[in-house]
Parts: sequence; structure tokens; C-alpha cells
Amino acid sequence: QVQLVESGGGLVQPGGSLTLSCAASGRSIGVFAMGWFRQAPGKREIVAAITRSGIGTYYPNSVLGRFTISRDIAKNTMYLHMNNLKPEDTAVYYCAARMTDYREEYYKPESEYDYWGQGTQVTVSS
Repeated sequence: QVQLVESGGGLVQPGGSLTLSCAASGRSIGVFAMGWFRQAPGKREIVAAITRSGIGTYYPNSVLGRFTISRDIAKNTMYLHMNNLKPEDTAVYYCAARMTDYREEYYKPESEYDYWGQGTQVTVSS
């Protein structure tokens, strides 16, 4: 069992930057593959994933080169660094975790994840 709490959302102008945090409690994030999702009105979509080893990462084309996923095992926290934000990045952002024995697998479908945070709103607007 792990509890996830996101923070760091807010209002930012187009072209700006924001860093989201996902603080975990109950278990070390070192046993989880993790991901960031977002949901505007409609379907929830993945924006970043990281393997249990912390080495492998995945980004869809929509955020590739602008978003970076990272984690700090000592702080038991995962991050999403977002640069050059666009109005279409406006959404509620969620972190998610999946316990896995595979150190080098990342997971894209939301159905692959077992644990979710409550979400944090990101609004990109001038």
C-alpha cells in the first residue's frame, strides 16, 4: 500500500515552467514503476513514465522535449518538470504507481497502475 499526494500545480503563463511533486508514503517508491497522467475534459492521458530502476523514461510526442520525469528516493518523491507550457497543457495532473518486479519496464495505460494521487490543477493562460 502506498499513498500519493501531488502538489505544485497552479496558474502559469504560456511559455512558463512549473514543477509538480508526488510525495509517497507507506512504501518506498523504489519498488514502483511510476507515471504522470493528465485529464482535461475527456480522456485521461499519460504524459510521462519512469521505470522502477529510475533509468528508463517515456514521453508521448505531445510533451517530448518539454517535460521531464524524475524521482528522489531519499525524499520518496517523484517530480514532473514542465517547460515551455502551452494552453493545451491545461489539465488536472495525477501521479500513479505500480508495484512491479521488473526494474526496466514502464507502463503507459492507466489500467496498469494500482495507486493514484488526488490530482493537482495546472492552468496555462495569459
